[in-house]
Amino acid sequence: MDNPNYTFEYGVYGETTGLTINLRGPDILRYNNISKGTAFTQADRDRLKLNGFLPPRVKNLEEQVKSSLSIIDAKENDIERFIYIRSLFDRNVVLAHAVIASDIPRFLSIIYTPTVGKACENYSSMFRRANGIHIYPGNIDRAEEILANYSDKDIRIAVVTDNQGILGIGDQGAGGIAICLGKLMLYTQGAGIAPWHCLPISLDVGTDNKELLDDVKYLGWRHERLKGDDYLEFMGKFAKAFKAVYPDALCQWEDFSKQNAFTIRDSYMHDIISFNDDIQGTGSIALAGIIAAMKTKKENITDQVFLVHGAGAGGIGIAEQILTELLENGLSEDEARAKIYTLDSKGVVTTDRDAESYKLKFAKDPQELEWLNNPEDNTLANAVKNENVTVLIGTSGQPGCFTKDVVDAVSGNTDRPVILPLSNPTSKTEAFPEQIYEWTDGKGLVATGSPFDPVEFEGRTYRIGQMNNAFVFPGVGLGVIASGATEVLPTFFSAAARAVAEFISEEEIADGILCPKLDDLREVSLKVARYVGAEAVKGGVADNDCAFSEFRHNRDEQRLKELVEGMCWSPRYFPVK
Repeated sequence: MDNPNYTFEYGVYGETTGLTINLRGPDILRYNNISKGTAFTQADRDRLKLNGFLPPRVKNLEEQVKSSLSIIDAKENDIERFIYIRSLFDRNVVLAHAVIASDIPRFLSIIYTPTVGKACENYSSMFRRANGIHIYPGNIDRAEEILANYSDKDIRIAVVTDNQGILGIGDQGAGGIAICLGKLMLYTQGAGIAPWHCLPISLDVGTDNKELLDDVKYLGWRHERLKGDDYLEFMGKFAKAFKAVYPDALCQWEDFSKQNAFTIRDSYMHDIISFNDDIQGTGSIALAGIIAAMKTKKENITDQVFLVHGAGAGGIGIAEQILTELLENGLSEDEARAKIYTLDSKGVVTTDRDAESYKLKFAKDPQELEWLNNPEDNTLANAVKNENVTVLIGTSGQPGCFTKDVVDAVSGNTDRPVILPLSNPTSKTEAFPEQIYEWTDGKGLVATGSPFDPVEFEGRTYRIGQMNNAFVFPGVGLGVIASGATEVLPTFFSAAARAVAEFISEEEIADGILCPKLDDLREVSLKVARYVGAEAVKGGVADNDCAFSEFRHNRDEQRLKELVEGMCWSPRYFPVK
């Protein structure tokens, strides 16, 4: 069911084909999903009674985009550009997304990381218009009613945050909803999920950020965070309400902090269709880079030894995804776990530690680490050297911790060391790409979490692949929707990783490039969606009547590609009735 004021028309595979507007007059211009602004033709203006409510000149979408880009270019900084794009979205969804699509690499850094972090920090002072849903202890008992009252009824994707683990800057209270808004714009840009099928939700359980609590402008629930049973009861009420109102929608948990991230994901993975991008999306894109590296090395992933430096949600998520891939490649559980090490500020995580349960998932028996005689021996360099690590992954947020000694140690274990400094922003990267190329004589296989300029080394130019989750989660979302999946399986993220890795050309593989270009976001996302949809069919969780069902018997890749592409929305103005 769509908004009673307007109705979108869909083709046989779910693609948007037209629009019926039930309103007349200037009220039309107040709905960002249907307003064309100055692009309403004279015939539209006559029929919809818009004469006199718009200036006389009619501008098409291309002209509107050009005008908007000139305004954006004149802004002083990216936070001002963020504000303009969000205000444009609030007025005209099609135009906002057309602007973003004109230069994906540029605008990705504005609508999402790193600029969105500043938007979260300044949410209350920047507030212009309400977007999405805010649920807090004062209204949690009415959550089902609130969700049901949302203006757009046909919700297919919700991004939900409790605002605590925002992009490495921590607890941002009510401001965390800006993360949800940015993530959903990427679902639209990457996978073509129409904006009116997307819902951002803030679960405002308070904040422990003293600056926010003391800020008279703060718009959130001005209390310390709920914890323990109170927090879990709140989350349980939300999950029950979400399932009741949107039983077939995908819920993406976003920026929960460490232990809560795992607790919430694991508690509801079978109750609602859900996943955690910080855990599983991060794991998938890292695995994609590793799979690509294996193609360059011409080695098997089961012959590698992995060390993840940084045992938070992202780091453990990477370890989990590597484990899943090793199991799918024939190793036993014990064999696979033996090849994966996690390390935090105290060194390799061991079973004798009093640590959070999620950290202990890959803990090692200290008695089996023969080199670990004293606590001071438990260092990154020692672990890499003594455990013959060949793939080193950084999610620690500790700048410069991948020193020359550490990189040399990895190089001593393999001819082509895989070094992935994934912490962002750039100021927190574990090592700079040019350092790794220099220290490894150009043999290092490198990808980063932050964007870096190409590196010149010994007369050659190397593009530095950015391991951005945006290559994964939009396609996973579309694959779930298209297949009618009733559950998100861990193998979905292995399938997504293989899709991303296969998108990299043979020439780039030969050059050691481990990630696609952001310009290819839509094509990568559609490939991920096809692989995820097929995996849903294989895993027995797909709707028997979904478009992918014929793929069970007919392995026609081109047909599957057409089915997925047909479901995607692109920013264009539809014929109006």
